[in-house]
Amino acid sequence: MKFLLVEDSEALAHAVSSRMRQDGHVIDHAANLADARAFVAGTEYDLILLDIMLPDGDGRAFLKQHRASDLDTPVIVLTARSQVSDRIDSLDLGADDYITKPFDHAELEARCRAVLRRTSGQAQTTIAMGGLVFDPVAGQLTVRGQDVALRNRELRLLEVFLNAPGQLFSKQKLTDRLFSFDHDVSENAIEVYVGRLRKHLEQSDLKITTFRGLGYRLDHG
Repeated sequence: MKFLLVEDSEALAHAVSSRMRQDGHVIDHAANLADARAFVAGTEYDLILLDIMLPDGDGRAFLKQHRASDLDTPVIVLTARSQVSDRIDSLDLGADDYITKPFDHAELEARCRAVLRRTSGQAQTTIAMGGLVFDPVAGQLTVRGQDVALRNRELRLLEVFLNAPGQLFSKQKLTDRLFSFDHDVSENAIEVYVGRLRKHLEQSDLKITTFRGLGYRLDHG
């Protein structure tokens, strides 16, 4: 999944980003509200982790604007404020959850999973389709009951397709979903990942169809 972390503490941002990347997620880091707005305008995120005290303003202003724009990306507020009123304010403005600093990274990961389950309307994150079962949080895939080992970006590419079967994705769109802004990536890299993923899906009822000059689509049968 692709996350945006809005946090001005470089040490905390590095720790959270490293942990998320180890779990195979893509994460962009914005150290201020201006950068956060630019990131959101340029790509889509599955989840935003939002600090409140930022150099150029209050994160709650960003949250309010985000919700006023009818963007439904889930938001978890990261706050050093322990007052109940501060938490209530964040929830009333549209936050999906909050976590008080300092926090344990395992708790943050658990809260991320819980919010993503709630916002997707699922009791669990597992996706079953065409003879495969996929758990994007655990990074596990089985095809016809057999475990299949995928690399991190292959897993995230599969997740993108499974979340929107039948939808056509351009190479640029897939690049945005698989890589953070600080990666200099050729669109040809997508061809490599699609080719690898096709091989893993050969025993399933799913296939990735190429539309020359347009992109790729996950089809059933």
